[in-house]
Amino acid sequence: MHISELTHPNQLHGLSIRQLEDIAQQIREKHLETIAATGGHLGPGLGVVELTIALYNSLDLEQDKVIWDVGHQAYPHKMLTGRYHDFHTLRQKNGIAGYLKRSENKFDHFGAGHASTSISAGLGMALARDAKGENFKVVSIIGDGALTGGMALEAINHAGHLPNTNLMVVLNDNEMSISPNVGAISRYLNKVRLSDPIQFLTGNIEEQFKHFPFFGDGENLSPEMKNLKEAMKRLAMPKVGAVIEELGFTYFGPVDGHNITELLNTFHKAHKVKGPVFVHVVTVKGKGYSMAEKDQVGYHAQSPFNLTTGKPIPSNKPKPPSYSKVFAHTLTTLAENDPKIIGITAAMATGTGLDKLQQKLPKQYIDVGIAEQHAVTLAAGLACENMTPVAVIYSTFLQRAYDQIIHDVCIQKIPVFFCLDRAGIVGADGPTHQGMYDIAYLRCIPNLVIMAPKDEAELQRMTVTGIKYKESAIAMRYPRGNGLGVPLAEEGWEEIPIGKGEILRHGDDVLLLGYGSMVNNAMQTAEILSEHGVEATVINARFVKPLDTELIIPLAEKIGKVVTLEEGCIMGGFGSAVLEALMEHNINVPVKRIGVPDILVDHATPAQSFADLGLTSPQIAERVLDTFFSDKPEMAVNK
Repeated sequence: MHISELTHPNQLHGLSIRQLEDIAQQIREKHLETIAATGGHLGPGLGVVELTIALYNSLDLEQDKVIWDVGHQAYPHKMLTGRYHDFHTLRQKNGIAGYLKRSENKFDHFGAGHASTSISAGLGMALARDAKGENFKVVSIIGDGALTGGMALEAINHAGHLPNTNLMVVLNDNEMSISPNVGAISRYLNKVRLSDPIQFLTGNIEEQFKHFPFFGDGENLSPEMKNLKEAMKRLAMPKVGAVIEELGFTYFGPVDGHNITELLNTFHKAHKVKGPVFVHVVTVKGKGYSMAEKDQVGYHAQSPFNLTTGKPIPSNKPKPPSYSKVFAHTLTTLAENDPKIIGITAAMATGTGLDKLQQKLPKQYIDVGIAEQHAVTLAAGLACENMTPVAVIYSTFLQRAYDQIIHDVCIQKIPVFFCLDRAGIVGADGPTHQGMYDIAYLRCIPNLVIMAPKDEAELQRMTVTGIKYKESAIAMRYPRGNGLGVPLAEEGWEEIPIGKGEILRHGDDVLLLGYGSMVNNAMQTAEILSEHGVEATVINARFVKPLDTELIIPLAEKIGKVVTLEEGCIMGGFGSAVLEALMEHNINVPVKRIGVPDILVDHATPAQSFADLGLTSPQIAERVLDTFFSDKPEMAVNK
């Protein structure tokens, strides 16, 4: 059978092991072929092919529900649920999403792009099932990396307290999140992997003793025998699953995650157990592609690459360094001369560039695992002891630690430096990863300075500014991708005065206020407007809080037409801050806010998203002319 013939995962039922293994090979081939062409997550999906096939073979997915954690390992799931023919559109505009998406397919039972959600969602579905008197299985699949997240442990704690609620948790244990896992849980799982499976012993005790009539009636064990069975099980399981069993789950494993026969046998047995069940499956991230197996960090996700060599397809022209790399280099250089600087990541060392700090100054680097809440409060504790914590977290992931920012940092006026990578439009990862909301969700918090650089050189100066600022917490947002290619200094970076913007261009017709990454668009827009007889003053705001009202207010009053530009949500964002400031100063002038409207930005290339949102410089110029200069000649806009 070819996987292209599968329109429903239930078609796996009745297939032989050989046929299932053949489908596994087809999935890997399609997976590799697609990611090599389009880019995307590589290692996670390759590691769960047999797990997915065996699990789906053991379920009736017309009614049973499977919840995948994070979702970037669910590419085999997508191919088995009717999306094989469209899989080549993965992560492209109007194509298959890179994560699970409820609106995309009925088998995507719960969407996720952030880690550690699957057990909570699965338990909620199981409790709803029981409350309605329904009968279907619920399976939550979580990686050992996501298991480091506090939310997953909270859900395990709750589920283990419900002995009559049937829920299966499948641990996809590959020793990795994106980078190697850290912490006590990872260390414990390492011990489990090295222990011999003992499920055969605990599973067969009852069957063996049924042959001895004096222990029971041949069908059921006597109470004494049941106690003996449990005692033997505890003795046989000093490491393997002991903690899980103590938390209220029935433990199965470790199971070879690439042996379909073993997986099927385990899943069928586990489905028969009442109450919460924990199936521990050991997999190899990148399985089936030797280069991904050898370099599991590098091949977690890939841009388009050559399948034969494993090397990325080179760009047509050299690109400037990414904001993340410039930041990491600057921070590491500063940390070399200041042992109090401590870089903190929540399992995103490579994505944030902090792997550079880890390699050069390991004692000044902390990876807390996928635990953003802990990362923020840990940083607060470090700062209380006069250290300089730098919490480097994606904008979208810092949302997960909102109370800690307020309660543990800002209320106490503790000087933590937050560095928000991937702020703004991120592209193919889609709505779960877009960094749209940090300006709005941080701006309303007291005792917090918020800034954004116009380019990678200003990012260097702002990094110094954040390190040296000790009055309260301070946050810096910067975008994903490459910088503008401006000259960079190797050292000697100067601080930027807190709350001070700068004028980049003078004009009397309209005031363009750019924030962060949109300053360059503002300058390009001003050039286009000039061609149509409109001269603009352009300000690099630098700070949204405190806003440079001494600079902005007189110019707004004098020029009389204001445009704000930001790469983030309009509601509550930079433009809102400007409007509030104008109102406070009783300046009644028209203001056009340009940014991301109240919509979710779907997966596409950043360029496509900018065009769809009307954020390219020609589009902005046209909007400014339409709003304020409708009497000017019409202009052609390249869309």
